[in-house]
Amino acid sequence: MTVPEILVLGSVNRDLIVHAPRLPLPGETLRGQRFGSCLGGKGANQAVAAARLGARVALAARVGLLENGAAMVEQLKGEGVDTRAVAQPADEVPGVALIVVGAEDAENQIVTVAGSNGTLPLEQVEALELTGLRWLVAQQELPLQSVARAFERAHAAGVKTILNAAPFRPGCEALLPLVDLLVVNELEAQALITTLGGGTAEPEALARALRAKGPAAVLVSLGAEGLCWVDAEGTRRVPARKVKAVDTVGAGDTLVGALVTALAEGQLVADALAFAQAAAAIAVSRPGVQDAMPRRAEVQESLKN
Repeated sequence: MTVPEILVLGSVNRDLIVHAPRLPLPGETLRGQRFGSCLGGKGANQAVAAARLGARVALAARVGLLENGAAMVEQLKGEGVDTRAVAQPADEVPGVALIVVGAEDAENQIVTVAGSNGTLPLEQVEALELTGLRWLVAQQELPLQSVARAFERAHAAGVKTILNAAPFRPGCEALLPLVDLLVVNELEAQALITTLGGGTAEPEALARALRAKGPAAVLVSLGAEGLCWVDAEGTRRVPARKVKAVDTVGAGDTLVGALVTALAEGQLVADALAFAQAAAAIAVSRPGVQDAMPRRAEVQESLKN
């Protein structure tokens, strides 16, 4: 088996998705339009997104074998993800995400239960093979101490780190000095700044303030308003591609998977951002999460337009 160049440390969930006319109000019951179940979790999503775009990617995770967890791991293998670092405890339940998608604007509400994601131990992190890696990617659906230790090991080995600080969790600000690239949406960026004692700010100011806390670069995703990137060379804005949004679930994970793929290939920042933006635009134009993630040829064709 080839040596991976990207390692995603992250969650694996079973996604239970209900499509409704709109998002329900508190205490309200709506009649749904359809229901589906699929493989998800931010770690699995980002690994699959990268694999579909041609990256050599491995996933480090913990997937309990109860509730048919083994099938989830087999599905990851089928997508071309290296799963040798996926632990499969026999007595644990995999993570679950309950997702409601509103038809009016394709926005979503998500509730997750960590399951085996929440038990990933430091011993598993210490055993990770980092030789040959270029990037380590993590999110915040795992124990933060495990993410911190993985980033410490990555830095010692000369591996660059990406933190997708989603979902926001108090305490994650301690990770910032270990981060080469921080990826957040505007709400997550604002939550981080508030935790650090700052106030409300525009995306550029948020990105600059977060970069001052340690990351070499910060990317704030702004949905229909595009992307805001800040690094040592300054600030750049990337406008959103025009697309009719059908389902926004997984768009951020597609963005991260595509971005790390492009960066691992050595693409310039401007090209990597355009590549990631195109992949995310394709994903939101189709229903589903991993089913909506594009292949390499689709993104390349989109970039021609």
